[in-house]
Amino acid sequence: MADAQKTATLTIDGQDYELPIYSPTAGPDVIDIRKLYGQAGVFTYDPGFTSTASTDSTITFIDGGKGELLHRGYPIDQLAGKSHYLEVCYLLLNGELPTSEQLEDFESRVTNHTMLHEQMMNFFRGFRRDAHPMAIMVGVVGAMSAFYHDSTDISDPWQREVASIRLIAKMPTIAAMAYKYHIGQPFVYPRNDLDYASNFLRMCFSVPAEEYQVNPILARAMDRIFTLHADHEQNASTSTVRLASSSGANPFACIAAGIACLWGPAHGGANQACLEMLREIGTVDRIPEFIARAKDKEDPFRLMGFGHRVYKNFDPRATVMKESADEVLELLGVDNNPVLQVAKELEKAALADPYFAEKKLFPNVDFYSGIILEAMGFPTSMFTPIFAMSRTVGWISQWKEQLSDPQLKIGRPRQLYQGETAREYVDIENR
Repeated sequence: MADAQKTATLTIDGQDYELPIYSPTAGPDVIDIRKLYGQAGVFTYDPGFTSTASTDSTITFIDGGKGELLHRGYPIDQLAGKSHYLEVCYLLLNGELPTSEQLEDFESRVTNHTMLHEQMMNFFRGFRRDAHPMAIMVGVVGAMSAFYHDSTDISDPWQREVASIRLIAKMPTIAAMAYKYHIGQPFVYPRNDLDYASNFLRMCFSVPAEEYQVNPILARAMDRIFTLHADHEQNASTSTVRLASSSGANPFACIAAGIACLWGPAHGGANQACLEMLREIGTVDRIPEFIARAKDKEDPFRLMGFGHRVYKNFDPRATVMKESADEVLELLGVDNNPVLQVAKELEKAALADPYFAEKKLFPNVDFYSGIILEAMGFPTSMFTPIFAMSRTVGWISQWKEQLSDPQLKIGRPRQLYQGETAREYVDIENR
């Protein structure tokens, strides 16, 4: 961390305390309060950590006001439009775009680690037949530490590298098998002659009874979904991975913790909530009714898939995702799917309404990704698992960065205690 160029003065009971201020390469300045408790005996209070920088990082930067998302300095729209997921994975992990030789080597290593240990098939079959795919993913990823002992030593740089490749390579296989188990179909093994996205689609939708050909438009749309969800700075699941990592947990346990956090409907379940809203609307003729409800301050209803907590202008990922949504819907059509018909008309109605434009409630990445996944044939129960496999590289990149931080210490948030003070125990007969 660079030396502080400025300081802030905090006065408590007439006593002044000088706090260093650090200036980042982008974003707001940060006041360093690490020594505040030792010097002044006070904590800071920030529920939800909305104004707290928990770490310094060089991976991803978001400017919500400008609608900007950068991975290692590269705008997300350029990466999604000109690159592909595994190249973005290399960028996030290593800090720079690869040469052709580096990319070929990286893709080869990922491709050759897509299979799972055969004994893990028994682990899948231990779940109830109606188990949610996210429940399966949390369990299976956590169990990887029981099958891959040679990549759990976090102090060994080579084992960290092996664990990183394994997780990126095997996560699509795990997600696809969770899906197959969920719908009662036989597992489909990965194929090394297919690209990352095509391989995943084949493992999800092919069956032994007939040949399956991956449509390149669908594969490209799938790859963009992966790319646009690869990392998103210090969000809840990434912070969970970092917190678990700070205790020295093995990489598989850390990523399983991230998956568990992502499962929450306020985080990874947003695109599923969007599709459920579209089903609630039901038909195109009911859109004006729900638009009116969204504008009514007395009505708790709100349009899911519009606006974003971080992006106060527009979600830069949504522009790219809309292109894919249009391509997929043109290919697959919406005539026989009322949900997709409602989605297209709701998008038009909201974008044409001054109320939503003034409040900057534009369709976000969750709105369009849900439309694409629905059109492809994925049930809503698979939306979050696909998000998890996409975000795995971001979690791993943040995990590796944290482990190399000389300032690393176990995470230990403080609290504003509002409970009872010390009191004497009362024997049960006297209560």
